[in-house]
Amino acid sequence: MRSTLHLLPALVLAAAMSSLAAGCDSEAPPMGGAVQGRDSLPVMVTHGVSKLISDSGVIRYKIITEEWRVFDKTNPPRWEFPKGIFIERYDDKFKVNLHITADSAWLYDQNLWKLRGHIELDDQAAQTHMTTEELFWNMRTGELSSDVYTKLIEPEQEIEGNWFRATLLNRRLTHYHIRQSKGFLPMNDAFGNNSAPAATETADTAGDSAAVVPAAPLREAPASHRKGS
Repeated sequence: MRSTLHLLPALVLAAAMSSLAAGCDSEAPPMGGAVQGRDSLPVMVTHGVSKLISDSGVIRYKIITEEWRVFDKTNPPRWEFPKGIFIERYDDKFKVNLHITADSAWLYDQNLWKLRGHIELDDQAAQTHMTTEELFWNMRTGELSSDVYTKLIEPEQEIEGNWFRATLLNRRLTHYHIRQSKGFLPMNDAFGNNSAPAATETADTAGDSAAVVPAAPLREAPASHRKGS
């Protein structure tokens, strides 16, 4: 009798372990299926974002957006802003010198911007306001480009065309080229005299111009007119 009582705890423990093992074999936790198309899924989705971006250790840009998606498996990696974006650029004294807004945006490899929708760019240093429907911006080289209708407004002239290339030198919009353009510019700049401003229009040549003025006589624009520094 005593030997049976002595073995009872060991028998109970063995039965419990056997029951636990049987339960594990029959009731394994559910497992999710393998993720398919990982490169098409964002690794992060964030709402209500306000983010600072540095360049060479110095804060240069601020991004404000309603939705930010990060894709880390694409080639190249990209950020998406499907609900619009607002970008500020800062000078060396941390003062705002550029604003960009767009209905949607993509940033590839944290360098090349692709903006779409209603786009507005305000370069306060160059006193230039630009509107377009699509814009590419390489932050490393400073190159801006668009192959759709683009309009620039400056203190002394307005320019519009269907092909636009520009360079942000020293963080200013100082050089640009526009083709298939028409517009308004001072006559003393275009023709080397001091007569009244006139409307200009070109078909396929590079040029600067915009906003035709009906009251002014139509004159042939220079074969090539480029904005310089």
